[in-house]
Amino acid sequence: MSQPDPRQPTHLRRPRDPRIDLFRGLLLVMIFIDHVPGNWYETLTLRNWGFSDAAESFFVMSGMAAGLAYTGGVARWREIGLWSGIAPIWKRAWVLYLTHVFLTVGGIAIFAIGAEAFGLTELLTKNNLRQVFQNTGPALIGIVTLGHQIGYVNILPAYSVLLLAAPFALLLGQRAPYGLLAVSIVLWFATGLFRLNLPAYPNPGGWFFNPFAWQLIFVIGLLTGIALRGGKRFVPKHPVLLAFAVGWIVFVLSWIYIPGFGPVMDGLMARLQAVGVPFHITSQDKTFLPVLRLLHVLAVVYVISCLPIIARLSAHAYGEPLRVMGRQGLLVFSAGALLSLAGQAVLVYFDGVAIVPWLFIPVGMVALWGVAWVADWKRRAGRPLRHTLVQTEDRVMPVAAE
Repeated sequence: MSQPDPRQPTHLRRPRDPRIDLFRGLLLVMIFIDHVPGNWYETLTLRNWGFSDAAESFFVMSGMAAGLAYTGGVARWREIGLWSGIAPIWKRAWVLYLTHVFLTVGGIAIFAIGAEAFGLTELLTKNNLRQVFQNTGPALIGIVTLGHQIGYVNILPAYSVLLLAAPFALLLGQRAPYGLLAVSIVLWFATGLFRLNLPAYPNPGGWFFNPFAWQLIFVIGLLTGIALRGGKRFVPKHPVLLAFAVGWIVFVLSWIYIPGFGPVMDGLMARLQAVGVPFHITSQDKTFLPVLRLLHVLAVVYVISCLPIIARLSAHAYGEPLRVMGRQGLLVFSAGALLSLAGQAVLVYFDGVAIVPWLFIPVGMVALWGVAWVADWKRRAGRPLRHTLVQTEDRVMPVAAE
């Protein structure tokens, strides 16, 4: 058996895209802010700029990250074995499941402590917790089977389910990207038309983040990641597309903020629904990712991706705190989820004390950055420098990479 040439690099690792890390970090900050209702900083987050909020953008970014991270292994499954190509994705899905259960238990404990230690009994009925304390057995079954999800800690189940399907999406996406997109659009449309969803338990209804609907923006992100891995764009830059995206963003802002215009558009949507247009075309129901929210998040992502200044700003030294948080996405999300639930309890306890939300949010943001920085430092300290190959336009050159 021939031996590997020691002069050749044995570990191929692509440099990280600073835009993905920075915007993922920024979205995590926005999610943390939005998950502590009643603070002034909410007025600055993405949900004030249109129909979509940080959650939709985070799903797109998660799909992009999955496409970049897992395409290579799935593409080489004949060489390395099918399980070796799939296993990293499914192991990540398992980690997300365990993280979700841990965050759910942590959230229950935070609100229970608030009720027991500080008499904040109203916490026991917030955020879908009533079943936990009044119907404990079925609620526990629902928690471990993902049927019962408490508020503000319910985004990971959908992501975990989508990762289970990601290997098959990656196989199809590499061979027939527009075929995968067509299948995804059909599933999204059928989901809204027939109200498809995974069942909740013990509550009636379904998941708040319906994976049958939200898979569409995840798949679009996945296809974008596959293209980026090959040095291309899934949706090319084009002045007509850019004009349409900018125009839609301006139209949505007008819908929300111009007096009188919003009620006219709302009335038009109501009339369309009355004559039989499907509700996920005319409504803003977040569970089914209606077209109004879908087009808004896609327009925002497209415009940002087309602006050269964004790439330069994303790589700026001042953006490093956000990039660090983006690199440690799951850890920061988890810490932010628990911190936001603690913040909700704190705001109930200090009800009417205006300075508390003003202070809690920035202190929490610094804490999240600190957690991310420590984790990133430990990762860098524990991993030796290795050589990798970076493909440039006209040559391949070795560089040191972490």
